[in-house]
Amino acid sequence: MSTLKNGEIVIRCENLHRSLGRDAGRVHVLRGVSFEAERGRVHAIVGPSGCGKSTLLYQLGLLDRPDDGRIWIDGELISNSSDELRTAARGLHLGFVFQFHFLLLEFSALENVMMPMRKLGRLDEAAMAARARHLLGEVGLGEKTHRLGNELSGGEQQRVAVARALANEPSVILADEPTGNLDQRNSELVFGLLARLARENGQAVVLVTHNPDIAKRSDRVLEMRDGVFI
Repeated sequence: MSTLKNGEIVIRCENLHRSLGRDAGRVHVLRGVSFEAERGRVHAIVGPSGCGKSTLLYQLGLLDRPDDGRIWIDGELISNSSDELRTAARGLHLGFVFQFHFLLLEFSALENVMMPMRKLGRLDEAAMAARARHLLGEVGLGEKTHRLGNELSGGEQQRVAVARALANEPSVILADEPTGNLDQRNSELVFGLLARLARENGQAVVLVTHNPDIAKRSDRVLEMRDGVFI
């Protein structure tokens, strides 16, 4: 991780525009969005369905390219870099928690959490396994590390996805409705973990949510309407 301290900007975008669809069905989803996220803080993006929240998250996660505008991570302009550099930046700086967990169900919880670490290649096998077990313990699954993905409940699968997003100690955690499939107890567990890690490790958390309780507990709330913040 970078040596930047809490309160410093870790990811920033300026004047992002993105349109989706074709011809008469083309929709201008992002209309000049500018945003910055600080280390040590949880930033909640709220707004009605279709207003551009998830599109913005995919832009910040370098999973899609903007039609116009720029994105910086740790001070480096990355939005218009090559696919190879963008892929490397995702592995090094970003952790994702999607609304749907996207686990590989034929692999164990432990193996799913280890996958980002294997791709990054920083740790040996024993260190990767130890970190994966620690993270699964943090999300309340310490006794289910060897359960296959298809042997876990939907809520358990989502918690494995949270642990996987944390595997490489990313500078930024991007979460699209991270508690949407969880009951109240597990929602509080997951949000509490993300908030604590943000403070303790100097990570920026950017989450999209429809949950007013989660938004209220975040450090900063940004409301989006029709592709812009209001």
